[in-house]
Amino acid sequence: MSKPRIGGQAVIEGIMMRHQNRLAVAVRTPANEISLYEETLHPLGEKYPVFKLPILRGVVAFIEALVIGVRTLTISANLAMPEEEEELSGWQLTLTVGAALLLGIGLFFLLPTLLVRFFETTLTSQQILLNLLEGCIRLCIFLLYLFLVSRLKEMQRVFAYHGAEHKVIACFEAGEALTPENARKYTTLHPRCGTSFLLIVMTVSIVLFSFFGWPDPLQRLLLRLALLPLVAGISYELIQLAGRYRFFRSLTAPGLWLQRLTTREPDDAQLEVAIKSIEAVLAGVNQREV
Repeated sequence: MSKPRIGGQAVIEGIMMRHQNRLAVAVRTPANEISLYEETLHPLGEKYPVFKLPILRGVVAFIEALVIGVRTLTISANLAMPEEEEELSGWQLTLTVGAALLLGIGLFFLLPTLLVRFFETTLTSQQILLNLLEGCIRLCIFLLYLFLVSRLKEMQRVFAYHGAEHKVIACFEAGEALTPENARKYTTLHPRCGTSFLLIVMTVSIVLFSFFGWPDPLQRLLLRLALLPLVAGISYELIQLAGRYRFFRSLTAPGLWLQRLTTREPDDAQLEVAIKSIEAVLAGVNQREV
């Protein structure tokens, strides 16, 4: 019997782990204790089988990951916050995430398409080249963004928890007992990481967008945003193929290199948080199967 495929995410002072309809968030509190939050999810694929079809399942997984990511960040922030401080409310985080989404649209979609305007007079009739150039600029902005974020001191602990998530999942997948000693020897890089997925999304978007001509800037922006779910669906299928077939495995190699920016070596306390989270998810899976 194959092992469950566990996914995760680094959150504020902790880690979220997920498998199918089970989710757990473990957070290191100011009292140096591990606080645990557990939840049963209701994926759309379970309610509506059509969302399990190729491409569609990737679109749904992308949207659900965004929603769950925002919610677990809220949960972790409230668990990690000192008791005397006010907890983050839903609308406060909604405004923060909304502003972040607008910034992301401006940075990764609007800015690249505006920068390409400097080359339009030279490449007027070369629509495919303009699209490819725009995609390369978007990819460069993405890589520069990751590099600058990785230099921020405030992000080092988040990236260390990210590394702890990968180490503990690798330890579980290798069939070893979940202890800090066992998890410590594994790499902080993992082929199913969201960083690898985002890099594939960027690459797929370069190819896909090049087939849709070169309309005016507003139409280009709207078209890019409309095609984003399809890009996510195709990228998801490529990640699945990379996990099954060696031929496609090279697709994840650049993402593994990129994870050197978004992961750090964790300490034993962070590994303990990751273990607590994955054990809670596995316990929920076992209870469901009984």
